[in-house]
Amino acid sequence: MSYSVGQVAGFAGVTVRTLHHYDEIGLLRPSARSRAGHRRYDDADLDRLQQILFYRELGFPLDEVAVLLDDPDTDPQQHLRRQHAVLTERIERLRKMAAAVEHAMEARKMGINLTPEEKFEVFGGKDPEQYAEEAERRWGGTEAYAESQRRAAEYTKEDWQRMQAEVADWTARFAALMEEGEPASGERAMDMAEEHRRHISTWFYECTFEAHLGLGEMYVTDERFREFYDSVRPGAAEHLRAAIAANAARHG
Repeated sequence: MSYSVGQVAGFAGVTVRTLHHYDEIGLLRPSARSRAGHRRYDDADLDRLQQILFYRELGFPLDEVAVLLDDPDTDPQQHLRRQHAVLTERIERLRKMAAAVEHAMEARKMGINLTPEEKFEVFGGKDPEQYAEEAERRWGGTEAYAESQRRAAEYTKEDWQRMQAEVADWTARFAALMEEGEPASGERAMDMAEEHRRHISTWFYECTFEAHLGLGEMYVTDERFREFYDSVRPGAAEHLRAAIAANAARHG
């Protein structure tokens, strides 16, 4: 039994372009070609794709995935054990984070001040007041800051959860776009930059193209923002800044 590239894309929930890219870099070459030259994948190819997607989900870059899968001293059972260990550790860490955030939201909703210990538990050892003070110092006199504060004060726990889900979805799609080799000036990259701008306008303040350009610059020059975006995918901060600039340019 063999499968077309479209069928495999449907099975795995990836794009045809992603499979073409994996073939081009030698990460997943289809085992056969049809008489017309079309890619055909067998069950062994699907197994390898599953391993690739496991490792990608765990945050491994493509070059490291290739090394892991092509290591002659590692058998499929070892791959599964490694992935299980990493996933188990991540699930436990996320469970603790979710519980801490839930506690923080409930406390804030009820008007209860968190203790210093609880704040550091929620924010991973960083003092949240430091960033609040910095934001007020940098933008406190602006209409955008006042609007952002007003909106945030009205959000319920469900609002924050919905906003976080939107951010997670956008982040995953942006990382996939980069993996497929979409240039920052490409139509889809600019569309995602526009979606990013509109998300800010929807949840916080009216983000003009000029303001968005300023944010894009900050994502690269401020180490904290750069670290956040680059943790999604290396080079993401630079890529997003360039996409924001391209999107602003096409809107004049």
